[in-house]
Amino acid sequence: MKDLVRKLRKYEIQIRKAIDAQMQGDFKSVFKSSGLEFDDVRAYQYGDDVRSIDWNVTAKGHGTFVKTYREEKEQNVFILLDVSGSQALGTPGSQKMDIGKEISGILALASIKQGSQLGMICFSDGKERYLRPGKGNDHAYALIKALAELQPVSNKTHIGAGIKLALNVVKRKSIIILISDFIDLDYERELIMLAKKHDLIVLQLMDRRETTFPSLGIVPLLDKETGKTIWINTSSSAFKEKYLLPYAQNQEKLAKLCRQYQADFLPIYVEQDYVPQLVNLFRARNKIMKRSA
Repeated sequence: MKDLVRKLRKYEIQIRKAIDAQMQGDFKSVFKSSGLEFDDVRAYQYGDDVRSIDWNVTAKGHGTFVKTYREEKEQNVFILLDVSGSQALGTPGSQKMDIGKEISGILALASIKQGSQLGMICFSDGKERYLRPGKGNDHAYALIKALAELQPVSNKTHIGAGIKLALNVVKRKSIIILISDFIDLDYERELIMLAKKHDLIVLQLMDRRETTFPSLGIVPLLDKETGKTIWINTSSSAFKEKYLLPYAQNQEKLAKLCRQYQADFLPIYVEQDYVPQLVNLFRARNKIMKRSA
């Protein structure tokens, strides 16, 4: 546990330094929401966006009024982490599961300093672990401890079911950070619902071998979710079309869906240092927040 916390703190410091150096900002951009809450109405002024007109108040005949908003002071952040069997791909210590847990731990440590309410749902084809939203050191370390000790009951994946859990649990508009490899089908409807209701950040964990598997001839491959071993000719075009091509197409489809519904999307390759990739995400969110301020 101590080694895990020490490692996460090192990554957190590394990210903070990178952000300070590259954009003169701070870590809070990942916890800063574009969501605003209704404040009041005031008389329409020249230059106001007509889309902000409150037609119900205006219809009373006392003039034209527009809605005003204020930024939410306390931000809710929820981590939605896929811990199914396919997340175990990779070398020990740098599997997709490991990287997902590390990123979740970093966000937990960062939330201490930002005063955000942070909660977590870990899922496979059902709920594996739920941590109620909370703040402070004890809560962050409880989340990290839960991640370190987590041994999923099921190896199967049902991303749609995991998202439904979040939709049922998280009622107030929040920043939802969904971390998965998205090796699944028929989750798009739930993902769209999540993006419409919340400020959604999608982190897709990737392993290069899923798209560029070497031609090794006939080899045994273990399906982590079913536990079955199958013999595959990795040099054949049929293997590439059936197994490798869908991964690339899945990423393209997911990225397009996120763009369409204004969700942030970041593919994270486990073979690479993910800190610069996260920094780029924070930098992009920071720029968007500045433009909307």
